[in-house]
Amino acid sequence: MKVPELWLCLSFGCATSLSPSCLSAQFHRPGDFVLGGLFPFGKDTVNLAARSEPTLLLCERLFTEGLIWALGMRFTIDQINNSSSLLPGITLGFAIYDTCFEALVALQPSLLFLTRNGTAGIEVLCNYTEYQPRVSAVIGPHKSDLCLVTAKLFSSFLIPQVSYRASSETLSNTELYPSFYRTVPSDKNLVEAVVLLLNQFGWNWIATVGSDDEYGRGAQALFLSMAGNENICIAFEGLIPTELAEPSAQKQLEDIVKLINSTKVNVIVLFAFSLPAQALLEHSIRMGLGKKVWIGTEAWMLSDIAASIPNIQSIGTVLGFVPSAGTVPGFQEYVAELFSSVEQEEFCQESRERSGLRNAEELDTHCQQCDRVTLGDIRPLLRVATVQPVHVAVYSVAHALHRALGCTSKACPKTPIRSWQLLHFMNTLPFEVNGQSFRFDQSHGTNTGYKLIFWAWRNGTLTYLPVGDYDQSLYVRKSQIQFHTADQKEPTSECFRHCQPGQFRRIKGFNLCCYDCTDCPENTFLSSTDSTSCSPCPQHQWAPARSTRCRDRSETFLFWDEPLAVALVTLMALSTALSCGTALLFLKHLHTPLVQLSGGGRSLFALLCLVLLSLSCCLYVGRPSAGLCRLQQLSYALCLNGCFSTFVPKALEIALVTEFPRCAPRLLRWVTHGRAWLVVAASLLTQALLCACHLRLGPDFLVTDTQSLPSEVLLVCGTKSWLAFALLHGYNSCLAFTCFLCTFMVQTPGRRYNVARGITFATLIHFVIWIFFVVVFATLRTVLRAVAQVCTVLATTLGILVSYFIPKCYIMVFRPGLNTGDYFQNPTEEEPGEDS
Repeated sequence: MKVPELWLCLSFGCATSLSPSCLSAQFHRPGDFVLGGLFPFGKDTVNLAARSEPTLLLCERLFTEGLIWALGMRFTIDQINNSSSLLPGITLGFAIYDTCFEALVALQPSLLFLTRNGTAGIEVLCNYTEYQPRVSAVIGPHKSDLCLVTAKLFSSFLIPQVSYRASSETLSNTELYPSFYRTVPSDKNLVEAVVLLLNQFGWNWIATVGSDDEYGRGAQALFLSMAGNENICIAFEGLIPTELAEPSAQKQLEDIVKLINSTKVNVIVLFAFSLPAQALLEHSIRMGLGKKVWIGTEAWMLSDIAASIPNIQSIGTVLGFVPSAGTVPGFQEYVAELFSSVEQEEFCQESRERSGLRNAEELDTHCQQCDRVTLGDIRPLLRVATVQPVHVAVYSVAHALHRALGCTSKACPKTPIRSWQLLHFMNTLPFEVNGQSFRFDQSHGTNTGYKLIFWAWRNGTLTYLPVGDYDQSLYVRKSQIQFHTADQKEPTSECFRHCQPGQFRRIKGFNLCCYDCTDCPENTFLSSTDSTSCSPCPQHQWAPARSTRCRDRSETFLFWDEPLAVALVTLMALSTALSCGTALLFLKHLHTPLVQLSGGGRSLFALLCLVLLSLSCCLYVGRPSAGLCRLQQLSYALCLNGCFSTFVPKALEIALVTEFPRCAPRLLRWVTHGRAWLVVAASLLTQALLCACHLRLGPDFLVTDTQSLPSEVLLVCGTKSWLAFALLHGYNSCLAFTCFLCTFMVQTPGRRYNVARGITFATLIHFVIWIFFVVVFATLRTVLRAVAQVCTVLATTLGILVSYFIPKCYIMVFRPGLNTGDYFQNPTEEEPGEDS
């Protein structure tokens, strides 16, 4: 009879099955180095006593799963001991204990593992460097809650502990748990996979539920933090109570289902072990929650407990991630052979005899009621339970021992190795198991990736169908997933629709995840897809409505090829031609009474100024510059002053003769003949000084206006100082006002030409034009400002021509008979007292 196989019956009796008592099993085998094992075989008696028959079936399933894991450790140790290259000449032993799913129960064998080899006590020492505990390393336990208790204990003694199922991210803290390792991915990797799955299907309005334990709380907290960063909104988050036998637990489960139903989500993410998951699913079915998409994990998805719930197909679609784990060659044959030998009566007789010879110092809570567990009972779980993590865990310790001992392919030296000496080799070196390479990362885990599993029901039978893989990136075979919808297409689960480019989210209600999509207004853009407001464009750029980027503004001004500019230039040419034609006509009739009465050569000078004034319109068309902006007002003021300065001597002459006849003989010589040019020169000099003041106080400057037009930069000349503007143009207005006062009341004798009327109307037209110009010029901020100035220049030029010069041209061309000394007699030649 094979003595190593007697361990199977030492606690359970011959081919045992479940009983309502705690199945705290213990299996031992000596060796040069002993590995401790912590596996779940049962539940404590108190909790089981309050449970119904389905719970007993649950415990039987948990016992069987824990038994498979323990068998996996036993199989791996046998395989290593039979190897001629890994640890040649070295024998591995084991001491396996049941955790009963309870931290206090798991603590008892953990303390036993820490006792000095050959004793039952833990010595208190200042230096544990040479301390050798009973075991060299520990495999397990399987739950994160238990590992958080045992990991601190083993880390204090720096004993390697390798868990085959604990996935809590808290255990990744190597400062708190320096000797803790695991052969499964952490919850962080799992949550990343879940978030990618939600994004791939566009599910952004979901509920998440976790069991109220370390696994559920930790995984849910990680999920909530990652989901927020990926624009996934949590409509509801809840925890399933762990003490399901209490009356308050049922009320909490009902509240969870009601709240999930009120959110109208179609996707529920469930982080829980099989028993809490079973309770939630049962209540969902009983309360008619409706078909949803359930996203789960290995903790409950591969459990036949959840799958065996009555009417479980009505919950909808079940998807979930399980660690990618390969098969362990030879394990199923090993278990079949073991159970075949256990069924022999002589084997059972010897196991009963040996069970009474165990060391009394070891833990013993032997199951008193035993039935028969056959290979047929355990075979279904062999296809589902993942043994590879246990297999890899044992091999990681064996490879560390191989390197620590300095083994060769033929022999290992028999040197004592302390447990803490294994840590360096477990941290740094990779190891190979069944042709696959493994290595612990910086957080002492092995990220082997995940498989996406779909619950496929075929003829009432559940099949775990792989439909995707996750290893840093997610790949989903969507065509293999049959959703619960009528068209078997993925359902939608969103509180908001995905905004189009150029739309920002406007929150509605009190939930930040519910919003409307609003177009960005002009000159704003959406800087990122998750922004809740639009960003303004820089001043030199613009953007149309609903834009995702800004564009460079184009420059705008009064272009030469614009229709309005063409019309103004045409009118300028007409005004210039009219001024030139008038000047030629006056030059031809320079010595006639009409021209002499109008000022003679001064009239030609006035017409020359009007020609220059018309041509100055070219300064306002085309791209403006700082120099052109300075010239615009100066040219207008000087040219207009040159015209008005020729009117002043004639207006003063008329006023002296008609209003001050007694003073006229003495003063007329200063405003007539050659001395009249002195008045013109003095006026021009004064205007030139005012132009210098304008340049000094604040000349016009080039303005780059980005506010007036939505998509263009307006180049326009701006007024820097309105005081300088008033001084520059105020002098011409004073001259015009003086001429108006001197001429508007003058009466001419009958049958004589009234030369004063032309000056009166010319100055009056100037005042009317400037009233409109000042109002328009002060308010305009667009390209029309240049248009207004051009129109003012042309209107002033044409107004002076039409009111003062054109009537005289008419007489010279069409009424030459009137161009005589009698009709155009100079006022100075008349007698002062002559009757009008």
